[in-house]
Amino acid sequence: MSRAGARRAEILDRLADFVLAEGLVSASLRPLAQAAGLSDRMLLYYFADKSAVLSATLETVVARLTLGMERLPAEPRPAEALWRDLLAFSMDPEVWPYLRLWLEIAVLAARGDPFWRARGEAIGLGFLDWVVARLDGPSVEARRIEAARLLARLDGVVVLRAVGLDGAVPGAFTELPGAG
Repeated sequence: MSRAGARRAEILDRLADFVLAEGLVSASLRPLAQAAGLSDRMLLYYFADKSAVLSATLETVVARLTLGMERLPAEPRPAEALWRDLLAFSMDPEVWPYLRLWLEIAVLAARGDPFWRARGEAIGLGFLDWVVARLDGPSVEARRIEAARLLARLDGVVVLRAVGLDGAVPGAFTELPGAG
């Protein structure tokens, strides 16, 4: 990696730390530059514009989360087993900042922002493909349907956790409907 490439990677690590800690609402150009230890003009030396900064930062965040997900079993298994793994992973305090950021992206996309809609779609499809690859099922189509169901359930858990309802109904999230 070139010196400039190494410097850019270092900047992206700092920016990823910042958005995971502070969220997207704080991610205007000046705070991002300060988090990277740069002036806003220098930040734009490394990136064409704020959209490029945020896109590259999200790629770094997703790469980190994907690396963390490597601790989950890779072999295909039944939906119930994968659900338990995903639920446990999502409850890890170190994973929560990533899920909180996912909620922010979803809200911005839901408000009709095309930038965030595109980013959310790309991240969501990547995670959907990750789940499909780890599901045991009769066909790719059946696994994609089941993966979408698992992700919808997981997103529901994330929303309930975000508003403090994750502990309101003990046992509600431990099994899939009809699984036990």
